[in-house]
Amino acid sequence: MRAIKKHLRPAIVLTLLLTFVTGLLYPGLVTGLAQLIFPWQANGSLVRASNGQVIGSELIGQYWTSPKYFHGRPSATVNPATGTPEPYAANNSSASNAGPTNAAYIQTVQQRVAELKKENPGAPAGPVPVDLVTASGSGLDPDISLAAAYYQVPRIAKARGLSQAQVNAIINSHIQGRFLGIFGEPSVNVFDLNLALDALK
Repeated sequence: MRAIKKHLRPAIVLTLLLTFVTGLLYPGLVTGLAQLIFPWQANGSLVRASNGQVIGSELIGQYWTSPKYFHGRPSATVNPATGTPEPYAANNSSASNAGPTNAAYIQTVQQRVAELKKENPGAPAGPVPVDLVTASGSGLDPDISLAAAYYQVPRIAKARGLSQAQVNAIINSHIQGRFLGIFGEPSVNVFDLNLALDALK
């Protein structure tokens, strides 16, 4: 009994101490510093309209379907309550978990390719950009490659009555370079592109 009491008190004290440090002090400190140094990023990189209403986030993609907008990557997310597909469901980030040799996945990608070509009849000839027919690991990717953006230019220009040069200029002015100059590939944020399109009057 004495041995139990001898070890019980330090265990309780250590548990309470670690709970305070790792459960309250550290998260509070990190949250406070984030709000102080990076308030916009810490609060979700939310984008607001001129009236102050939140219209999206630069970190989470949106499901664009109109021909006059840039479209993002396919999303494999589903509604967590019903289990039915719900593109860019931010409360249920997930991938399809299907590999490149999965027959059903290959068929899905082929269907996406056919739909993409039908939707973009004026697009450049050749293979379609892979990120326009495959979902990201999170299902929420807000960015697309430059090739994916340029592929959609003829459709958008026609739908909006713009020249392809005008749409290309929007892409070129929104290119995000490689992370730290060496990691990844240049990309564009779909939400930013579409806001820029709507800003053209």
